[in-house]
Amino acid sequence: MWVLTVMLVVVIVLYLLEALAIRSYTASPKPDSGQLCRTFPAISILKPLKGLEDCLFDNLESFCNLDYPVYEVIFTLQDQNDPAYKVARKIKDKYPDKGISIVIDHCDAGLNPKVNNLIPAYKIAKHGLILISDSNVRVEKDYLADISRHMDDPSVGLVSNIIRGVSGRSFGAVMENLHLNSFVASSVCVLDKYLDMPCVVGKSMLMTKEDLEAIGGFTGVKDFLAEDYIIGQRIHALGKKVILSNHLINNVNEYWGLSRFINRHTRWGKLRWQIGGAKYLSELFTNAVFMAFILLLIMPVSTASVSFLAAVSLLKIAHDMYIGSRLRAGMSPLLYLLSPVKDLIIGFIWFVPIFSSTVNWRGNRYAIGKGSALSPLPDNGLWLLIYRLLKD
Repeated sequence: MWVLTVMLVVVIVLYLLEALAIRSYTASPKPDSGQLCRTFPAISILKPLKGLEDCLFDNLESFCNLDYPVYEVIFTLQDQNDPAYKVARKIKDKYPDKGISIVIDHCDAGLNPKVNNLIPAYKIAKHGLILISDSNVRVEKDYLADISRHMDDPSVGLVSNIIRGVSGRSFGAVMENLHLNSFVASSVCVLDKYLDMPCVVGKSMLMTKEDLEAIGGFTGVKDFLAEDYIIGQRIHALGKKVILSNHLINNVNEYWGLSRFINRHTRWGKLRWQIGGAKYLSELFTNAVFMAFILLLIMPVSTASVSFLAAVSLLKIAHDMYIGSRLRAGMSPLLYLLSPVKDLIIGFIWFVPIFSSTVNWRGNRYAIGKGSALSPLPDNGLWLLIYRLLKD
C-alpha cells in the first residue's frame, strides 16, 4: 500500500506538470498579426507528397487561402504516377494565381525519402524563409502571419508548432489522435518549458535559407530518420533559438487502421531509443497506466492493486480530456475513455526498439543507428536473420 501510494502521488505530480505546461502554451491569446507594425518576409512552403493522405485536397487547399502578403507553395513528388499528383494538379488549377509549383523529381540522394522529396523543391524555392509542412497538415488563415513574427528576432533560427490530432473516424485514427493530443503535445511542451530541450516535430518547421545552409542543408540530413530533430539540434548548436509557437496546427488522421498506428509508433519508438538512449527508459515509467497494469500482473491480485489500476486509468482519462480541451481538438468526450487502452498498446510497443533496430518506411527497410542514422538493410546476412526472427 505504501508503494502504491507513493506511485500514485508521482503520477499526479507528473500529470499536473504536463497540464501546466500545456496551459502555459495555450493560455495566451494569439496577437492580431495584421495590426502589428512589422514586415512580412516572403516564404517558400515546401510540401512533400507521397500517396493519398486523409483529406489531402482540403489539407493542401488550406495553404492556398492564407492571409499573408507573399508566399509560394511547392508540391514535390517522386513520381507523376503517385495519386497525390492528381490532387496537387487540381489545387494548382483551382488557384492559378497563388504561386503554386509542382516538382516531380526521382531524387535518390539519400536514404530518407522525405528529404529526397525536399531537395528538388528547395532548389527552386525563391524566398529567404523556408517552411516545411507535411501533407497531412491543415492550417488556419493566420498561420503564416502568426508563426513568422518570431523570425523578426534575428536570434531565432527555427519555429515549430504544437500539433493536435483531428478528424478520427476509425479506431486506429482515434488511437493516433489520442496519442498526439496527450503524450506528444505534453512531451514537447514539458521538454521546452521545464528542461530547455527544444524538440522539433517536422509537421511544421520555419527557418531561413541562411541557417539551413549553415548546417549543411537538406543533404546534411539525407541519411537520418529523424531529420526534423537533427535540423533543430544543429540550428540550436549555431547559437540560434528554437521556438515552440503556440499556434496550433491540425494533423488530420481520419481513417487509420490499427496496424498503421502500431507501425508508426514502433518506428517512432526506435527513433527515440537511438536518439535518447537511457533517456528512453523514462517513457516507460511515465506511462502510468501500463505500469499499473504490470503491477497487477506481478503482484497478487488484490483490492489495492485493482483499485490502483482503476484510479490511474481515471486520472489518465481526466488528464487527456483536459489537454484535449486546451488544444481544442474537438474529440468526443466518450473517446477519452479509450485513453487507457491506447497507453497499454503504447506500453507494449515500447519494448520493440530494445530488440529490433530495423524500420520499414515507405517501402524501404533500413537499420537505424546512433542519432537515427540510416543504413540500407542487406538482403542477406545477420540483419535479414534478425528481421525474420522478429518480424517487426
